[in-house]
Amino acid sequence: MEQLFLRKMTEGCKALGISLSMKQLEQFYQYYELLIEKNKVMNLTAITELEEVVSKHFIDSLSLVRVRDNLIDLKISLIDVGSGAGFPGIPLKIAFPNISVILLDSLNKRVVFLNEVIKKLNLSEIEAFHGRAEEFGQNKVYREKFDLCVSRAVANISTLSEYCIPLIKIGGTFVAYKSEKIEDELDKGKGAIHILGSEIESIEKFILPGTEAERDLVVIRKVKSTQKKYPRKSGLPGKEPIV
Repeated sequence: MEQLFLRKMTEGCKALGISLSMKQLEQFYQYYELLIEKNKVMNLTAITELEEVVSKHFIDSLSLVRVRDNLIDLKISLIDVGSGAGFPGIPLKIAFPNISVILLDSLNKRVVFLNEVIKKLNLSEIEAFHGRAEEFGQNKVYREKFDLCVSRAVANISTLSEYCIPLIKIGGTFVAYKSEKIEDELDKGKGAIHILGSEIESIEKFILPGTEAERDLVVIRKVKSTQKKYPRKSGLPGKEPIV
């Protein structure tokens, strides 16, 4: 493991109040190596510089602890919608192995990569699935079954809410990772959040450790069951967001 990687991961985790074992740090480094290697043949990430992968992927993913500070103690179910190359789900699983995780992505070749990472890192209680959130949200196996849903997917909050809120239990939370000024977006999305049976609990604004990048974590709590008609059929939440 490169010393630069070890130092940057340790510094970033310390800023978040997270302590990782050497085994966990090795898992993160293995993940980094797999990501860079596979990225040569498929488009997983535009961020490939070691320090940037650490800060903008790994530490960014772990920043969930800013709004959920007891993850290390909880035995909860988490679904990562639009997981892509595994962010934030895989970093959260490495750091908090007690969490059971499902990674959901609509592109099968990314799911193949995610399963390779899971196998190489010898992670348990984590699965990657090929599918769309609209379909999962209408599947009784997954609908309203999760304690926590997270997403770093690039979509407006109204669309993301329709993807994610149907998957969480009443009393559960959906946390959207955002990286830009979101006031207007939230203002437009409040109606959708309410219609889907939820409310905005908090918005955590911060500077990502080791960078000058502004981040927002939007915490949405589910207060009642989502109407059965949501999510709508595939493609509609993106084309015609709830207003």
